[in-house]
Amino acid sequence: MVGGCGGGSGSTSTTAAIPGVPRDTCGDVEYSGDGTPQALIVSDLPMQGDSAERSRQQVEAIRIVLDERDWKAGPVAVAFQACDDSIAKTGLWDPPTCRANARAYAKDQKVLGVIGTYNSGCAAEEIPILNKAGVAMISPGNTAVCLTEPSSNCEDGQPQSLYPTGRRNYARVVPNDAFQGAALAEFAKQQGMERPFVLYAADDPTSTGQATNFRAAAQALGLGSAGLATWDPKATNYTRLFKKVKRSATDGVVLAGLIEENGAQVIQDKAKVVGANEKVPLVAFDGFAQQSTIDRSGSASRGMFASVPGRAPESLTGQGSALVHDLKGEVDGEPVEQFAPYAGEAAALMMDAIADAGTHRAAVVRAIFASSGGGILGPFRIEPSGDPSVGPITLLKAGSTFSPYREITPKASLVTAARG
Repeated sequence: MVGGCGGGSGSTSTTAAIPGVPRDTCGDVEYSGDGTPQALIVSDLPMQGDSAERSRQQVEAIRIVLDERDWKAGPVAVAFQACDDSIAKTGLWDPPTCRANARAYAKDQKVLGVIGTYNSGCAAEEIPILNKAGVAMISPGNTAVCLTEPSSNCEDGQPQSLYPTGRRNYARVVPNDAFQGAALAEFAKQQGMERPFVLYAADDPTSTGQATNFRAAAQALGLGSAGLATWDPKATNYTRLFKKVKRSATDGVVLAGLIEENGAQVIQDKAKVVGANEKVPLVAFDGFAQQSTIDRSGSASRGMFASVPGRAPESLTGQGSALVHDLKGEVDGEPVEQFAPYAGEAAALMMDAIADAGTHRAAVVRAIFASSGGGILGPFRIEPSGDPSVGPITLLKAGSTFSPYREITPKASLVTAARG
């Protein structure tokens, strides 16, 4: 028996049978089952910067699922290795790191699947490499439409260019940004916004896509526009930008981006120049739906809304509720992060596929696309595109933590409008 690292799973060691992916971005191989592991799954998440706590909890959720299954997928004993796709300098995912990680996973024939990535840009770097190697990839957090579906916003021939073999190997357990953009536009209208001002992080294709998805859905709902602008994540302050927003006489601000992209300063300057969130609502995409947003932004975040694709941890039932309960015992009093249960679902889905397929990579991929879900998030199926068949979006409201405020399942016609 080989111990697992971190959390409540004991200590870590490696095994001769599974030496693990030889990357300094990856931790030790973990295995807490009986006998010798025959296969390996890895997680690929940003373990540094503002995302560190969210990613730590996602890794812990994976461990909980493996523990519950005695580290076995049917007859196959499965080990686990947690890898990092971020760099210390920025605390953000890093394209060369993502590519190097993916090449290492592809080369190690024991790797049957990757649970990741969180950031859609990193996924776009990894999917083609893993696709050529036939390695399954299940994301607990990617939301960019173009990873799976065509849209007028897609660049570089995506999504087809991401799958050089012509076969899909990538799936996700969260709804994409067409659902999120549609739900946020519907919510903005419910909040009384008539002319929202949309801000998105510069030089970030995912943020650009989210802003476009929201604006398309808002237009379909008959909302006007007070303006559209980018923020530079490297700027020291955004006073001038928000003076422009204030002059527009907007009745609400929408943010598309990441808290890691200097989001705390954006939130603080919005409150300082435009007004508190109770006066001028602030609504953000899921890149802000984590505790670090509140911790870093302070009182300026109070009353803001952030969306999360899917259901909040507090709203899960059955196996999902049980996982959240177990997570609470492992996170040292921190709030359960919104995307943690989705990593657990991705792990359950991967383990179910290995149980059906054995240790053959191509068979694991086929089993994922025939799946009806791992049970943590409730019933769903993986569509041929790789998307889940259900698309609820939860709006959270910030206080000392983010709390569920409203769940919206947008109409199909509005999702189509948002997709473009």
